[in-house]
Amino acid sequence: MSARVLPETSDARILVVGDVMLDRYWFGDVSRISPEAPVPVVRMTRSEDRPGGAANVARNASALGAQVSLLSVVGDDEAANALGHLLGDSKIEAHLFRDASVQTTLKLRVIGRSQQLLRIDFEQRPQADTLAAKLETYRELVDGHDLVLLSDYDKGALDHVEQMIALARSAGKPVLVDPKGDDFSRYRGATTLTPNRGELQDIIGRWRSEEDLKARVDALRRDLELPALLLTRSEEGMSMFTDAGVTHEPARAREVFDVSGAGDTVIAAYAVMKASGANDADAMAWANLAASIVVGKLGTAVATIEELRAAAASSPRE
Repeated sequence: MSARVLPETSDARILVVGDVMLDRYWFGDVSRISPEAPVPVVRMTRSEDRPGGAANVARNASALGAQVSLLSVVGDDEAANALGHLLGDSKIEAHLFRDASVQTTLKLRVIGRSQQLLRIDFEQRPQADTLAAKLETYRELVDGHDLVLLSDYDKGALDHVEQMIALARSAGKPVLVDPKGDDFSRYRGATTLTPNRGELQDIIGRWRSEEDLKARVDALRRDLELPALLLTRSEEGMSMFTDAGVTHEPARAREVFDVSGAGDTVIAAYAVMKASGANDADAMAWANLAASIVVGKLGTAVATIEELRAAAASSPRE
């Protein structure tokens, strides 16, 4: 890894659009089982909030030194206020449209003895008029950025994703998409998709070999007019599919503590490196290294530019 030069990222301007959420953690001690039901009793000792979803993508991009804007929809509630403060602390220019008719997406996790015991989700889809207003702001923001990153968690913020891709292409901006769902046709014309293994299997089916995988991905890329597809493969690393062929990056051997948000780190790091002038292979390699850093942390987390530089220096020379 140290053979690659980490690009200067401070001039990269990235617009992140997608479904934001607040990740709330309740940490506590577990010492007994409830007499009411066979479940552990957690005595809460502290609470912590972190940006989730597209907000975590934006936070990861900012931690890598980029100038980041975030566009999304939230409710008019306490979770939205908490999220706004966190984004401000991360030096992210947030454009959060408030919709009083919905709740901000909130994922509440109960942690005991460093193990997640329970997750409770609160979510509603935003209203059409709020999404229309957001689309107008998107039109205004695109020109001022080098790259558009669309983070889809299927919560409604990207219901106009086709128009967003078309507007970005008209402005000559690359569009990276972290996809969701069983219909990738919505992302036709994007520059790069970054599905994980399960998401891609839902679209192209199970592959029998690497050759079969390449043939299926190339057919999908032709159908969707995609110059590139970056496949994250867990313990199998990552693979980049382009017209030039397939480039593979093996997984980096680190202790895996928590994979929450690792996909956010991958697309954020890849976007930052591409916006900073890196080629596809180098951007994938840096994204792979960044992901290996965050899976060693609890919950949604970031890899900083300092951590990335240190990890590269300590990795075997390629």
